[in-house]
Amino acid sequence: MLRGSKHHDAQTLGIGKAIAVLTSGGDAQGMNAAVRAVVRVGIYTGAKVFFVHEGYQGLVDGGENIREATWESVSMMLQLGGTVIGSARCQDFRCREGRLKAACNLIKKGITNLCVIGGDGSLTGADTFRAEWSGLLADLVKAGKITSDEAAKSSYLNIVGLVGSIDNDFCGTDMTIGTDSALHRIMEIVDAITTTAQSHQRTFVLEVMGRHCGYLAMVTALACGADWVFIPESPPEENWEEHLCRRLSETRGRGSRLNIIIVAEGAIDLNGKPITSEDVKKLVVKRLGYDTRVTVLGHVQRGGTPSAFDRILGSRMGVEAVMALLEGTPDTPACVVSLSGNQAIRLPLMECVQVTKEVTQAMNEKRFAEALKLRGRSFENNWNVYRTLAHIRPPDTKVCNSGYNLAVLNVGAPAAGMNAAVRSTVRIGIIQGHRMFAVHDGFEGLAKGQIEEIGWGGVGGWTGQGGSRLGTKRVLPKKYLEEISANISNFNLHGLIIIGGFEAFTGSLELMEARSKYEELCIPLVVIPATVSNNVPGSDFSIGADTALNTITTTCDRIKQSAAGTKRRVFIIETMGGYCGYLATMAGFAAGADAAYIYEEQFSIHDLQVNVEHLTEKMKTTVKRGLILRNEKCSENYTTEFIFNLYSEEGKGIFDSRKNVLGHMQQGGTPTPFDRNFGTKMGAKAVLWMTGKVKECSRHGRIFANTADSACLLGMRKRSLVFQPLVDLKDESDFEHRLPKHQWWLKLRPILKILAKYNINLDTSETAHLEHITRKTSGESHI
Repeated sequence: MLRGSKHHDAQTLGIGKAIAVLTSGGDAQGMNAAVRAVVRVGIYTGAKVFFVHEGYQGLVDGGENIREATWESVSMMLQLGGTVIGSARCQDFRCREGRLKAACNLIKKGITNLCVIGGDGSLTGADTFRAEWSGLLADLVKAGKITSDEAAKSSYLNIVGLVGSIDNDFCGTDMTIGTDSALHRIMEIVDAITTTAQSHQRTFVLEVMGRHCGYLAMVTALACGADWVFIPESPPEENWEEHLCRRLSETRGRGSRLNIIIVAEGAIDLNGKPITSEDVKKLVVKRLGYDTRVTVLGHVQRGGTPSAFDRILGSRMGVEAVMALLEGTPDTPACVVSLSGNQAIRLPLMECVQVTKEVTQAMNEKRFAEALKLRGRSFENNWNVYRTLAHIRPPDTKVCNSGYNLAVLNVGAPAAGMNAAVRSTVRIGIIQGHRMFAVHDGFEGLAKGQIEEIGWGGVGGWTGQGGSRLGTKRVLPKKYLEEISANISNFNLHGLIIIGGFEAFTGSLELMEARSKYEELCIPLVVIPATVSNNVPGSDFSIGADTALNTITTTCDRIKQSAAGTKRRVFIIETMGGYCGYLATMAGFAAGADAAYIYEEQFSIHDLQVNVEHLTEKMKTTVKRGLILRNEKCSENYTTEFIFNLYSEEGKGIFDSRKNVLGHMQQGGTPTPFDRNFGTKMGAKAVLWMTGKVKECSRHGRIFANTADSACLLGMRKRSLVFQPLVDLKDESDFEHRLPKHQWWLKLRPILKILAKYNINLDTSETAHLEHITRKTSGESHI
């Protein structure tokens, strides 16, 4: 993603330029984070930034609707849902007359850069506006509305789009702003409904948004282990009614007290006829006689506070949008800033709009398989995992003994999402024909023989549960190698799936290194990273980190709110993470912190002094509160207590200080939709790899695995999920501090400082360049 050595001073990039930002179409949580980032980074580059209130309507009406933004005007916006600058459907902008007025309003203010945050309709409108720009200028000069001098100064218009839509229905980006928050709202309701459904042995039919796109329905079904989901892109086959009823009665037959069916509002059958939630309810009541209820979620999905993921996504996209606008030339096509894996990329706007339209066309023409493909590989992968877990009948274990014996264990500290990973591991394993064994209490349990076979029903309802149902310990296997080898032999285990944090990584290395001494350890093993610290080498993300991040962010919101009431108060908050500063940095992004102290970026007393002075200056503005995050092991001597005392002393008479140590609450709680889905996909992928690897290492009915690639870690790397030999990751690891030597998120640290108004230099040599959507669709999703 590097653009050679093209360095330019970001702080002078915007001098003499003006940027306008507007939100259009349906609102989406996280839009405010994007607006805030556009304003602050725009001002940082020396540009003038304007709010356009009420979307395109404000652009047409002009006047007070187009107002200059200040640094303080976007304060306290991060945690608000919806869009603070307003959005409206606008008929006027659809006709040329309206666009003429809009162009005139922009030219009068000297604005030639427009950032549009909205769905595909809003972005298509922006592209039309740009294409017509020179014609609109000519007409305005002719009509005497603007001078030829004004026209010359505004000779071209730059457009950059950010996709804000809770449906995730825009092709070219893995996630649109608002999708993750909508999933949070849905899952809160599903979890609440699940408890009442279990109490009464009910079937619940839930209707979620998604008129043209089934993403929300599909991920909800994956994240809650639903029995069935209806989405517009893949209608159910003929006689689906029989299949559905059989599936529901089988689930009940296996001891489940509830059934959940998810229906996207745009669900259709093979003939294009709508399938409504009421239709589904009537079918279940008529055929099975189950007590069935319908819940239509509606606009609650758009509401509420944005998730940490959406705040970080909105902020990163906003920064990239400003850079794209200020680097734009008359020849650059209008672009959209997208997310691919964990990278911000730029794609030509009209290519994305074109593919999005092709999906609709394919669905209208009943080419459903093609529609699914056009949605991109991430959508397809989610769908395939769902279909495998929900639609393939588990083989009869009494009959099927053709598979292998695979064991699954949790190692390290508990992390939300571990149970979702275990559930999918066990169920996909059973579908593959294996016998699955659960190991309790990690490597210690493996040594003590706390191993039992686990069936399909044994992991029922696990996706939404936090912590580790199997039990987990930090104990490493080195001192138990004798006993572990004996138990692998006693239980005739052919493969190990180890879900956990840094201990899972180091412990698996120990097992692998002991293969030369213990032949029983010559079986394939795979590690799935799961830890709130996000410190496992070989993966950009670990299961559990997203849940921890949301817990910290919610707490920071509440703390900031209390500070807003008392005025002139600074909060110092200590986060977990061991030596890894991921949680402190990302929570800093999501909560709008003034500083985040981490081990990876050494700081001195001078830096602390600069931060205190910075806050003293801040207290003179209308924003009279501060938020400082400190990673628990960022410094041996600059403890939370020390930093608190320093701020208290230096802030006397200007602000007072408070401190909070968040502690173990960050490990607990219900897993977020991201962690449930990530865990489910990782578990599924690990078992499929294991099946292939065990077969490959099988000789005359015996398993013998001693090659480097028979002990791997499954990690998310940039844009794809990859299996990497554990030995290859040794060089990438700092074992003393339990850290990977290279961490992608460190590059985001300067943006955190710029958003907090620090005067630092931003290296823009690594901002995204323009890619093409055809290359993009081969990516693997972040969620």
